[in-house]
Amino acid sequence: MGIRLLGAGMYLPEKVVTNEDFTKIVDTSDEWITKRTGIKRRHISQGEYTWSMGLKAAKNAISNAKIDLLEIDMIIVTTISADFAYPSMSNVIQGKLGAKNAFGIDICCACAGFVYGLDMAQRYIDTDSNIKTVLVISSENVTKTVDYTDRSTCVLFGDGAGAVVVTKSENQAYSYLGADGTGAELLYSHLYPANNGFTDENVALENAKAFPNETGRYMYMDGQEVYKFAVNAMPDAMEKACEKAGIRPNDLDYIIPHQANIRIIETAVKRMNVDIDKVFVNIQETGNISSACIPVCLTQLVEQGKVKSGDKVGMVGFGAGLIYGAIVLTV
Repeated sequence: MGIRLLGAGMYLPEKVVTNEDFTKIVDTSDEWITKRTGIKRRHISQGEYTWSMGLKAAKNAISNAKIDLLEIDMIIVTTISADFAYPSMSNVIQGKLGAKNAFGIDICCACAGFVYGLDMAQRYIDTDSNIKTVLVISSENVTKTVDYTDRSTCVLFGDGAGAVVVTKSENQAYSYLGADGTGAELLYSHLYPANNGFTDENVALENAKAFPNETGRYMYMDGQEVYKFAVNAMPDAMEKACEKAGIRPNDLDYIIPHQANIRIIETAVKRMNVDIDKVFVNIQETGNISSACIPVCLTQLVEQGKVKSGDKVGMVGFGAGLIYGAIVLTV
């Protein structure tokens, strides 16, 4: 068995920050940012919780799916920017929604999280007869991990959430997932310092040097190395997912790539040898919102009437880990 899309929804914070706004806080320009990234604007949280943005996207998706809350059997939340170490965001959202028949689980698969979430949803639906309808939410407050004195990274990211409701279908989704953990130190952000009431600060400081290029509480990213990884990983994953489906990437009705950088997208598309008109890009308006990028794009495609029932959509992402994955879904 497979899955099909019942409804999609999204939420973007009201605060919009333009490239011109960044020229007031770092040495940059609209031309520099646009040329290197393709980004013009991004939505940024004003103290909103990550779970609250996910809740808004989820309500939108459920409304569009036209189902009762009690029909939801499982909630999967993907994020790299949770508000709490515990409880899980899926449990918080389950309670706020009132979806009392659902259990939940959070996964941290960086910017490929939504692809991994859909893959997990299909596997649960396929192996457990009690699970028929799954709510997948990707919600991100990436900007709270960003150093706003570092012009190379701070201009890239935005915040927001996307969600979908999927249910059992005869149309199988085909996925390909992968990782290269040797690149973990190329893109990372710390969570909590490992100390307690008995910690020797000198020993703790020495033990905390496992990764190079320490940036304290902020994100570290080796942009050039991540770029090299992404332009190979994305087309490879998409081609292998399509191979499982018995098609070629150009047979897809739409392809939604992770919205990290316009140069990465353009290079990956060329290597996949697909028609650029089939590739959906909204990076100019949202920037990189990690795992929320793909479901936000999917929601916009549905709202704009560009995808219809029966269309095949390919979604592909990559991110910290280094992790990557693609999925082919009949909507």
